[in-house]
Amino acid sequence: MNFGIVRYILGWVLEFEAVFLLLPVLVGILYGENDAAATFLAVAALCLLTGFAMKKKAPEQRDIYTREGFATVALSWIVMGVFGAIPFVLTGEIPSFVDALFETISGFTTTGASILTDVEALSHASLFWRSFTHWIGGMGVFVFIMAILPLMGGGTVMNLMRAESPGPSVGKLVPRVKDTAKILYELYLGITFIGTVALIATGLNLFEALTTIFGTVGTGGFGIYSDSVVSFSPLTQNVITLFMILSGINYTAYFCLLRRQFKEAFSIEEVRWYLLIILGSAAVIAWNIRKMYPTAGESIRHAFFQVGSIITTTGFSSADFDAWPQLSKTILVLLMFVGACAGSTGGGIKVSRILILFKAIRKELAMMIHPRMVKKIKVDGHTLSHEVLRSTNVFITVYFAIFFLSLLAVSIDNFGFTTNFTAVAATLNNIGPGLDMVGPTRNFALFSPISKCVLIFDMLAGRLELFPMLILLMPSCWKKY
Repeated sequence: MNFGIVRYILGWVLEFEAVFLLLPVLVGILYGENDAAATFLAVAALCLLTGFAMKKKAPEQRDIYTREGFATVALSWIVMGVFGAIPFVLTGEIPSFVDALFETISGFTTTGASILTDVEALSHASLFWRSFTHWIGGMGVFVFIMAILPLMGGGTVMNLMRAESPGPSVGKLVPRVKDTAKILYELYLGITFIGTVALIATGLNLFEALTTIFGTVGTGGFGIYSDSVVSFSPLTQNVITLFMILSGINYTAYFCLLRRQFKEAFSIEEVRWYLLIILGSAAVIAWNIRKMYPTAGESIRHAFFQVGSIITTTGFSSADFDAWPQLSKTILVLLMFVGACAGSTGGGIKVSRILILFKAIRKELAMMIHPRMVKKIKVDGHTLSHEVLRSTNVFITVYFAIFFLSLLAVSIDNFGFTTNFTAVAATLNNIGPGLDMVGPTRNFALFSPISKCVLIFDMLAGRLELFPMLILLMPSCWKKY
């Protein structure tokens, strides 16, 4: 392990977090919350000084191999969560550090699971920071850093992007990694700006629009009201639905559209299946909940909203879907595992992996009938390599191993199976609300500190595609070169 480069990059991360923390300082000043503003400013100074000290001595060896890349990304997200939780503790709004860490990690990982019972009691500065963490974590802090400055030469920074970006494979849209990062953030900023304007047009004020779009485009789900977005108008909810679904699409499709490569954009299989799953699931749920609402239009609106919210792992709720019929709740739980597209801000297993698995199953069945047949698995017209198939199978195996171990761990608290199962599903898939005691009208405050730590690990593992967090647990990772 090249500890020098890990320390150096962690220093940069803390300095960037210091800059991010200045925004809630500004919000606190604007709303006359001087104590909150001073607290966030003090933590920003702490991040800045700590980061400066860590990167004061530049490392001699700047190459980042897979081990350094994965370990650095995992440690960076943990460090960001720890420092990001301090303001909540110092202001007294979340006195327990474990609870504050849970809330902050939930924000950065775009999970949206909360321990708060009275969201409105937070200051505007804290509400802004809580939602802004979604936006930071949505595209990824390393993508942001690489878009602004080159940390080191060569192509080894790709190991940082690969460790942080969601999906079974990460590639460059253009030859240079820095240019790829810039394009991704330009798209991200563009969708955020358009979404903010659209929400303001529906009647939200600037603060409501910004905090809501942070959770929408970042597919996070923290609301600034205890009822999530239930109190928003149907028009506002429809706009949120649209931008949630758009944010779950592979950003490669948007890049192709901007380059006027329309054929390539619309030929992406994953995007087609993603939209078909949404359409089919929403249609069934709308039919299933029809009698619960006065009009068909209202049932369709809630069905599309919740399907879009769950499959993109955003976690907003326009209704108490825990009160819906069993068929609708079962579909939503299944969508928790499917997730959004690779290369988006969404979590879950990802549609691309599900697609690859079904194609692999179909291949195996065909070979049982015709043993001598040579059949290759193709996605978007390209033959998948053995490495992609192997990594997909390993990911699924590790995913369910973590899921079941986490389920056993939180079961010690002796809550019901539905509560435990959906709590793990909601955190590992970065969704937010589950069912029963962690449903859309409840929260995660009921779990013990140990269970919360397990769920914090799940949130980080889910956002970072499992392996960066697991690498930290391997003794061989920490051996010095």
